[in-house]
Amino acid sequence: MEYITVKQASERWGISDRRVRVLCGEGRIQGVVRKGRSYFIPADALKPIDGRSLRGKEIPEQYAALFATVDEMKAELDRHRPLTSGELKRLQDEFLVEFTYNSNAIEGNTLTLQETALALEGVTIDQKPLKHHLEAVGHRDAFLYVVSLVKKKVPISERIIREIHALVLIDSPEDKGVYRRIPVKIMGAHHEPPQPFLVPVQMERLIADFSSGNRHIIETAALFHLNFEGIHPFIDGNGRTGRLILNLMLMQAGYPPIDVKFTNRRKYYACFDSYYRDDDASPMVNMVSEYIKERLSQYLNLLQT
Repeated sequence: MEYITVKQASERWGISDRRVRVLCGEGRIQGVVRKGRSYFIPADALKPIDGRSLRGKEIPEQYAALFATVDEMKAELDRHRPLTSGELKRLQDEFLVEFTYNSNAIEGNTLTLQETALALEGVTIDQKPLKHHLEAVGHRDAFLYVVSLVKKKVPISERIIREIHALVLIDSPEDKGVYRRIPVKIMGAHHEPPQPFLVPVQMERLIADFSSGNRHIIETAALFHLNFEGIHPFIDGNGRTGRLILNLMLMQAGYPPIDVKFTNRRKYYACFDSYYRDDDASPMVNMVSEYIKERLSQYLNLLQT
């Protein structure tokens, strides 16, 4: 492993030598080696986040180390910002196809990753339903709308959620952006969504709770996702819409969007069971956090390359 000195770390991170020594002494920099009075810091070590950025936030002890790691990676990415338009486009284009494929596949769409890419280019895949082509296009348009909302700093509201859903459900004009009017059940789930007349009230409350909370945004976004899917406000498209809203919340806070993999769908479903059966949100919080770490690593590796 390559190491740098306290002075080199000080210059790289824009803080004083003394502050770096304090961070080393407090054990806040991983992998530090001490020889006598000198500290040697791994060359790829991340600058510890400033604790002042978390003041006023309620962070459960079980998430403290995980959130700190994620935020240190985010801070490293922030030092490379603003990214060029070319860099942003490359990152977005690569993510968009995989996100569209995985989010739709979780809900039963049969297009493969390659077929999804072709469908987004306007190619019709033989022997695949038109509905699945439209779902790919609708999801792409919804994600691009989410990106525009982030740029304009538009706050999340019921109207925004309905508009995202309307783009997702491009193949069902009569149900686009409309709260369901009949009861529904989620097959195999340990939770039964509320009756239709309760949906508007619970959605209004969900938005209000999100706006007034003082949790870390990762925990807030994970909890919002769990509760949104529990309300199941629409007759169809709740999963895709929910994952888009999850990304909207993360992106508004400066994190990259995440892609819940189709191959991890059982683990993903188990997060909802843990929450509604055991009142335990930690599996979803941890899953979202790990996906963010994965995406941040991809961004940082690309920038270093």
